[in-house]
Amino acid sequence: MAPGSRTSEGSTPAGIVLLALAAGQFLMALDSSVMNVSIATVADDVGTTVTGIQGAITAYTLVMAMFMIPGGKVGALIGRRRAFMIGCVVYGCGSLTTAVAPNLPVLLFGWSFLEGIGAALILPAIVALVAGNFAPERRPAAYGLVAAAGAAAIAVGPLIGGVATTYFSWRWVFAGEVVIVLGILVLTRRIADAPADRRPRVDLVGAVLSALGLGVFVYGVLRSSEWGWFLPKPGAPAWLGLSLATWLMLAGLLLVRLFLRWEARLVEQHREPLVDPALLRNRQLTGGLTMFFFQYLVQMGVFFVVPLYLSVALGLSALATGARILPLSLTLLAAAILIPRLLPDVSPRRVVRLGILALLAGAVVLLAALDADAGAEVVTVPLLLIGLGMGALASQLGAVTVSAVPDEQSAEVGGIQNAVTNLGASIGTALAGSIMIATLTTSFLTSVEQNPAIPDEVTSQAAVQLAGGAPFLSDSQLTSALDQAGVSTAVADAALDANAAARIDGLRAALAVLALSAVLALFFTRRIPTTQPGGGKQAGA
Repeated sequence: MAPGSRTSEGSTPAGIVLLALAAGQFLMALDSSVMNVSIATVADDVGTTVTGIQGAITAYTLVMAMFMIPGGKVGALIGRRRAFMIGCVVYGCGSLTTAVAPNLPVLLFGWSFLEGIGAALILPAIVALVAGNFAPERRPAAYGLVAAAGAAAIAVGPLIGGVATTYFSWRWVFAGEVVIVLGILVLTRRIADAPADRRPRVDLVGAVLSALGLGVFVYGVLRSSEWGWFLPKPGAPAWLGLSLATWLMLAGLLLVRLFLRWEARLVEQHREPLVDPALLRNRQLTGGLTMFFFQYLVQMGVFFVVPLYLSVALGLSALATGARILPLSLTLLAAAILIPRLLPDVSPRRVVRLGILALLAGAVVLLAALDADAGAEVVTVPLLLIGLGMGALASQLGAVTVSAVPDEQSAEVGGIQNAVTNLGASIGTALAGSIMIATLTTSFLTSVEQNPAIPDEVTSQAAVQLAGGAPFLSDSQLTSALDQAGVSTAVADAALDANAAARIDGLRAALAVLALSAVLALFFTRRIPTTQPGGGKQAGA
């Protein structure tokens, strides 16, 4: 066993290692969901608009995407534990800055930049530290717990944000993150590190190309809902008849291609690359990365659709919405903990396939259950199935990717892995959102056109105003807008009925795309090995 593969039992209890790393993963994921229910309140407090806060969330995603791969290399340069601790300090400073932010620029610096940089150091280091503190046969359970902590944070984030905003202040969430960071730093001092055998060189050109490529591509994806995926929406920027989002994604792919060519050139010259291109020819590693991509695509798409249904379509409060999502955490944690413990020798490929099937079943059941007259209880069984699938995938994928390479490359793999999950999450949210809005708009306009109670001039005006996409409005929001417009009672009732039906149609369309993505993922599972790490020769590796 390599030096970095020693278990933690000889020095630090495994529970302390897991607690520190799982807390770090929980913290990173919490920021992705905790403020979604409080955007309007945050905007008012810092004197900006909802669009400004959404821009801050977008910038946080971009910074993480841009620096994730270089962040993994930093771990190899200065040590995984040191990179983790420095990342925690940077992240804590960002949380403290955000907690006291008086305006949007300070919020952007703290939340989007500092926390994004901190996350880019922390997440790859977590992958490497699990590999460095646990023997191969124990890594599936360790990765499962750490990944489950991150997924659970996404599930409970809306509830935490709702409680803080309703009874205290959203600023207390970020102040609480500072306290958690301090606790993590105390625990991390007892975690074993695997020092590098040599001092690696930093590929600055590769770092710039990878950061620009991933950043430009993710920015194009994030703007696709507003600008259009291919054809530009009315008033959206375009070039040569195509949406600017399309050109940004193409430019990002071109930069990533240049990055890979540059890395291959460095290898030919016997110089050290940022990412060894040979990694991308590793069948087991690419199989694990592909599964990570699809998992986060479906997962974040579901976390986009379900809260919209509960909070907007049904009008539940932030607290009630968060409470309805909690059942997902039960099966997620149960699967992530119990599968490695009760079935230590189970085939990873079989577990991954069952996990994807559970995600698919959850999406299909929710698709069938959604109805204009349905209540909040319809999400319970689908979320239990989705949580089961997420937990099953979490229990295997981390060990699959890291066991595909030597331990000294674990931080490098961690950077790639988190870049891929970031891409999957961004595409899942943007794809679900754009499909939902497009379907909602078409359904609403069709209902309006076919309703004889609505005058032709009102129908024509609606078609013009909604050409760029209809907003996802609650009944109370639409009623307020109709009252301000001074429409008749008959027209208002018809518009409310059309909006209610269109909302469900939009949500169903988004879920159908997510279900289709899960089906597509099944075709890539053959690259997942059939035996556990450390269990002998791995088929399919």
